[in-house]
Parts: sequence; C-alpha cells; structure tokens
Amino acid sequence: MRRYHDEEWGVPLYDDQKQFEFLMMEVMQCGLNWNMMIQKRDIFRKCFDAFDFDKVAAYGGEDIERIMNTDGMIKSPRKIQAVIHNARCFQEIRSEFGSFSSYIWKFTNGRTYLYMGHQKGAIPAKNGLSDLISKDLKTRGLKYMGSVTVYSHLQACGMINDHLESCFRYQELLDCSDTVLKRRDHEG
Repeated sequence: MRRYHDEEWGVPLYDDQKQFEFLMMEVMQCGLNWNMMIQKRDIFRKCFDAFDFDKVAAYGGEDIERIMNTDGMIKSPRKIQAVIHNARCFQEIRSEFGSFSSYIWKFTNGRTYLYMGHQKGAIPAKNGLSDLISKDLKTRGLKYMGSVTVYSHLQACGMINDHLESCFRYQELLDCSDTVLKRRDHEG
C-alpha cells in the first residue's frame, strides 16, 4: 500500500493501458478493501493479460473459466464479465476520442482539481464531478461505474489531488500538474 501511495496514487495518468488497469482494479474492488486489490494486483495482471484492453475485449467463455480457476483470484463471474465487457466499451471510447485519457481528462479540461478542504482531510466518497463522469460512463455501457468507484479512479489517476497537505506527495504533485483550486460547492 505504501509503495502504491508513494509512487502511483494521484500522479496524473495519460497512458490508456494504465487507465484501464486502474479503472478495472476499482471494478474488482467493489465491496472489498483496497489493500486486497494491491495484494492481488499481480494475479489480476496475469488473468487479464497485463490489462491489455484489446486482448481482454476478445475474451470468451474459456477465458472466464480460466480466470475463475486461477489461484488467488476473486471468484466473481459478474466482475470478470464486467471487466471483459468494459474492455469493449473502452475500445469504443478510444475510437470516438482517440484515447480514453483524452475522453476522461476533458471533464477537467486537462487539469487536476484540488478541492478546498480536501487537503485538510475533509474528503468525500463521491462528488459532483464523479457523479457526472459516472453517469456518462454508464451511458456508454460500462459496468460497476458508480460515483464512488469513479471518484476513487479520479483520485488514483491524478485528476483530483486528495493527498493531505502534510503528505510529501501533496506538494510534489502540485508542482508536476496543472492544478486548479475548486470550491467544494462547485465540484463539476
């Protein structure tokens, strides 16, 4: 967990394969704890071809069975099927926008949001921005894309800087991103 926090969480992310990995880990996490996801990350990578969305989009019934029979894998056929389905939707978004990163970053005009109060620890589970993106992802067919899941993804991929002011990553990420300060009552 510490390495994930110190090296990945909150860093602005523009690589589509990593976007897919982070987003699908959120899908697998629904109802479970994040520490478990970090511990099973290598298993997920093995099961889903290192989160190569083009390969995952081509999966069929044999692949679902193979994944279900992998030692240490979360045994949820619905989540596994959702990852496969979402890979196909991911491809459609890439086709329309050129990349998934172009699509998702358009919601913030390519900027990282820093909400007033969050750096002091007043961090919500979801907000207006995650509500908006969640709704859009669902209309595009993606599954397990509730606002809480999307908010977690926005934090992970650096669209929202929710590091505490006391965290060494807070200032580092401010320095490396185009950040805009947002009022909590103007979230989107």
